[in-house]
Amino acid sequence: MADKLVIGGKELTSRLFIGTGKFASHEVMGRAVSQSGAQVVTVALRRVDLDNPGESELSYIPASCTLMPNTSGARTAEEAVKIARIARAAGCGNWVKIEVVADQRYLLPDNFETVKATEILAREGFVVLPYMNPDLMVAKQLRDAGAAAVMPLGAPIGSNRGLKTREMIRILIEEIDLPIIVDAGIGRPSEAAEAMEMGAAAVLVNTAIATARDPVAMARAFAQAVEAGRAAYLAGLAPARDTAEASSPLTGFLV
Repeated sequence: MADKLVIGGKELTSRLFIGTGKFASHEVMGRAVSQSGAQVVTVALRRVDLDNPGESELSYIPASCTLMPNTSGARTAEEAVKIARIARAAGCGNWVKIEVVADQRYLLPDNFETVKATEILAREGFVVLPYMNPDLMVAKQLRDAGAAAVMPLGAPIGSNRGLKTREMIRILIEEIDLPIIVDAGIGRPSEAAEAMEMGAAAVLVNTAIATARDPVAMARAFAQAVEAGRAAYLAGLAPARDTAEASSPLTGFLV
């Protein structure tokens, strides 16, 4: 049976989501997305020139991808809702990644405002994927508000510091019956693989790909890492031990 991720009624075979910021050019971004095999691409609406869509980054994203506008720049639920509505009216579809960030030093999401925005937009028929500071109670509130998935950060956005919130993400994976998509902070393909080995449904990567020396090659590396991590999760990881255990008998071969 094919291992597919289903979100908002859409079947996905790639579990790597990609962001489009920080690339040296739209052309490089487009090639990275294509080489990664990603089927979901997030775009900050504030970077898109809706008056000249042919010249914007949207025209470099493969048509086969699902566009997931994000509400980057929103500081309140009200602003996030407004951005999502503008995106849908502009023809960007009904998927939306909620980002509500009032903190300007670490860019940590405001969970309270994120829940409010999720509730409003889910009620309006959006497929809502909220970016959040990992917290079990808040994840339950997002689920109850109608979120299609939950996107906990691994580390501050753009930091490339890896899975600093590993233990909280593990709890969300264990306790929340929605896809858990690790977003923000993943800096290396090995960290993406680790998130997938833990049972994450997918990962979203931007900075680590866009700022690599060769973004297109790095996009391929992340795709392979995500596939490997998912395969390892499905295979079932062998248990870790505190003491050694020989793989061959230590006695009985010398008489």
